[in-house]
Amino acid sequence: MKVLLIGSGGREHALAWKLAQSPLMTEFYAAPGNPGIAEHARLVSLKVEDHEAVAAFCAQKAIDFVVVGPEAPLVAGLADRLRADGLKVFGPSAAAAQLEGSKGFTKDICARYNIPTGAYQRFNNAPKAKAYIRAQGAPIVVKADGLAAGKGVTVAMTVEEALAAVDDCFEGAFGAAGAEVVIEAYLDGEEASFFCLCDGRNALPLATAQDHKRVGEGDTGVNTGGMGAYSPAPVMTAEMIARTMKEIIEPTICGMAESGYPFSGVFFAGLMITAKGPELIEYNVRFGDPECQVLMMRLKSDLLPLLLAAAEGTLDKVTAEWSDDPALTVVMASKGYPGSYEKNTPILSLPEAGDGAKVFHAGTSLRDGELVATGGRVLNVTATGQTVGEAQSRAYALLDKVEWENGFCRRDIGWRAIERERA
Repeated sequence: MKVLLIGSGGREHALAWKLAQSPLMTEFYAAPGNPGIAEHARLVSLKVEDHEAVAAFCAQKAIDFVVVGPEAPLVAGLADRLRADGLKVFGPSAAAAQLEGSKGFTKDICARYNIPTGAYQRFNNAPKAKAYIRAQGAPIVVKADGLAAGKGVTVAMTVEEALAAVDDCFEGAFGAAGAEVVIEAYLDGEEASFFCLCDGRNALPLATAQDHKRVGEGDTGVNTGGMGAYSPAPVMTAEMIARTMKEIIEPTICGMAESGYPFSGVFFAGLMITAKGPELIEYNVRFGDPECQVLMMRLKSDLLPLLLAAAEGTLDKVTAEWSDDPALTVVMASKGYPGSYEKNTPILSLPEAGDGAKVFHAGTSLRDGELVATGGRVLNVTATGQTVGEAQSRAYALLDKVEWENGFCRRDIGWRAIERERA
């Protein structure tokens, strides 16, 4: 099978690493890819925004299957353009990708189909949004409606912080994503991520994870795209998974189909496990980053037939097998992230990773044959273990062998699960 993978981040390196292990794979391309992905696939210098160029490449190489990694091409309709040529594509249509492309759209779906989530209001101007915040009080959550690379959400513990977040949105801090804001009730509980493949009718539950969004240790500081993750999430018991499927995922599948937007791809449900049970914080329509890295480390099944089944409508014919061993990944980021940071800093050496360990490339590139850091989040140092504590120890031991002067990381990824293990 000839496969094209779209994307260039740590999520895509993890997908490439796993897909390349499939005996079904005959030719494997990635656009635009990164130096880590180049170990598994042939890189193609396509502009992913140019849908006609992607379609032409697929025709030229007789591509059988396209896997779209990031959310932006899905929201922009790349999957629709390729399906118009008869290609099989993993990833939702632009209409279905609104689940991530518009937080307001998702909240409206939740309201229509009685999916548990925080109470909310949508606003397209600052004065009305601020009046609502003052009436509701804090804590409260302010979200830019559109795609903001994981940075458009403020969990405001004071009214002043919430008002400032509204100003950020409407004054252009998140570009067009902030033209509308969603203000919702603060949910108290423990966050978890749940992943599930969907083919429009059938669902295949995958696995759970927890990530660490805040830049500082002890989950302090500003939100980032994610500073590390581990899988499985202890809070997601068998009962909680069953409830999530029944109360959140299945009504969403039915609701999207009934609304005329059948969903095919991966549901990434960001959940808050409250005293009442699972409540939806938000949906993403692609694998999480860095959650994908720990999921791929734990997945024992061949990934390619699973993604293909989602694209072909045959998920009821496949199953996924998982390792019981936890996996943990630590993000190495450029100093200054998520604010401004220096680009093209040299990464002098990466360690050789053994079994159950892997350094995934996220924001790297080659300059004159030398590996450099080009992004905010640059490397995902990942390991498995019999416990989360052991996975953490192995990941940090590997990370300490990375020679990159401009890198930093949190040293407490997985702390919540490790506290549970010690209890």
